[in-house]
Amino acid sequence: MPLPFRRAASAAVLLAALQAQAQTPDAAPAVPASPPLNSAMDAPLFYQLLIGELELNGGQPGVAFQVLLDAARRTGDEELFKRVVNIALQARAGDQALMAARAWADAQPNSVDAHQTVMQLLALLNKPAEIPQPLTALLRVAPEVQRPGLIAALPRLFQRSPDPKAVLAALAPVLQAQAGALKPAALFAEARLALAAGESARALTLTRELAAAMPDGDDAMQLAIDLLPSQPQAEELITARLQQKPDQHGLRQAYGRALVQAQRPVDAAREFRLLTESTPDNPAPWLALGAIELDQKHIPAAEAALRESLKRLDTPAAGTDVEIRARAEGRQSAWLMLSQAAEQRGDLKAAEAALRKVDGAGLDVNFRRASLLARQGKLAEGRKLLQPAADASDQDARASLLAEAQLLREQPDYAAALAVLKAATERFPGDTDLIYEQAMMAEKLGQFDEMEALLRHVIELKPDYHHAYNALGYSLADRNVRLAEAKQLIEHALKLAPGEPVIVDSLGWVEFRLGNLPEAAKLLRQAHSGRPDAEIAAHLGEVLWASGAQDEARRVWQEAAQRDPRNEALRETLGRLKVKL
Repeated sequence: MPLPFRRAASAAVLLAALQAQAQTPDAAPAVPASPPLNSAMDAPLFYQLLIGELELNGGQPGVAFQVLLDAARRTGDEELFKRVVNIALQARAGDQALMAARAWADAQPNSVDAHQTVMQLLALLNKPAEIPQPLTALLRVAPEVQRPGLIAALPRLFQRSPDPKAVLAALAPVLQAQAGALKPAALFAEARLALAAGESARALTLTRELAAAMPDGDDAMQLAIDLLPSQPQAEELITARLQQKPDQHGLRQAYGRALVQAQRPVDAAREFRLLTESTPDNPAPWLALGAIELDQKHIPAAEAALRESLKRLDTPAAGTDVEIRARAEGRQSAWLMLSQAAEQRGDLKAAEAALRKVDGAGLDVNFRRASLLARQGKLAEGRKLLQPAADASDQDARASLLAEAQLLREQPDYAAALAVLKAATERFPGDTDLIYEQAMMAEKLGQFDEMEALLRHVIELKPDYHHAYNALGYSLADRNVRLAEAKQLIEHALKLAPGEPVIVDSLGWVEFRLGNLPEAAKLLRQAHSGRPDAEIAAHLGEVLWASGAQDEARRVWQEAAQRDPRNEALRETLGRLKVKL
């Protein structure tokens, strides 16, 4: 019979036992000893195991692997095979681990563990073509009750495969051969594998088969939800199920989230509204509905839904740690969105008050509060919120100083922002990000020589800091000076960060200053496509305006103004060109 093998039988333990026996003084036993039990471990095997463990402890896993694998093959012991596989895995020798697992499966052909280990190693080593044989063997020896679960778990086993098409090709014949009670699991697994392989039409066909085979099952609905982005026809399966079983609230919630991701807010709001009616005590649908209404700028409806969610989230309730955390996160989200809603309707005081309700607010929330206070004429109070704590780490203190400088920049109080940044660079000398920000403030104050000196210092400290090259080049171009040098600096920045929209924008702007309007328009369109922010839109609009495409320029500016009506560059451009939108 196979010999038991445990890690306790390591060389150290065996030697300790032998030494203890040798050093124990003779003494008469208190009671007669029981007759010893004969062990199936003979002397050669004992010493083979001992040598293997000694080699492993001596830093020779390869030798230990060979010695112990030979012992495992001779005995057929499953625990010893597991030990050998683990030795190979710990040594990052995947092929050797697979060899040992296959030897284990050969020695113990009815072992579920052996065949599962072979499968796992084949997945790890990305050898999908070798999957069918061990998979077939595994399904043959596994208890019937376990087989559906083993099949359904196959997509997870291979989810990190770099070649999902090869996995699908290898597994599909085995899955398609399944029948009876295993057929639904096989359909599910093949559909998942097809979806991972990019064969969404095939996945949809299999999902329909699964829905027909298991009309009350959840697996087909999960697949249909995941198929929605690539196969809109999958929605028919979901709506049919919800019409048949309107109380499947989990499915409706997943459907609503999928509709949000598909940018169908009206349909998503409908589903979450139905959930608020069917599960009125559940805060999640109210919260989701509030988020959708807020995104659609339906402010009263958003605030009403969010306050309904808070009524339920604020009600004390027992639960697991995960549930308690989820409720806390829900409250935080609700107050953040209520703050946004209040700000959008112009009630800055209510917006700031909502942020005060956020538990454990971090720097990002405090910055928003500070900004709202500053807009109410309470700049000093806002700045106080951003002051680092006395025991703050250097990282937190640095972040707080940057936030305070940004707050002052928004006011705009460039002189105060520059003072904060100077203090920051004194505290953190050599910090290129802080020096860069200081340079940007110097530029705002018209201190161009200081700005250039600071940016060149950044480049000296960090020659691959592309922002510094770009900022210096853009500043020269914007002032219409040293344009050849400006272009050279910006092109160098673009080499360091290819395709970066902000740098492409700068290059377009210098081309505009050089009078190359077609090239400028081309570059600025590219930049705006990659990052449609208001400053790039201001530049693109000006080039279009100068090129005679004034209607298009207006459209670009109008879109930018809707997104960021307070943008400095956009407002300056429109004012300088005397354009009213």
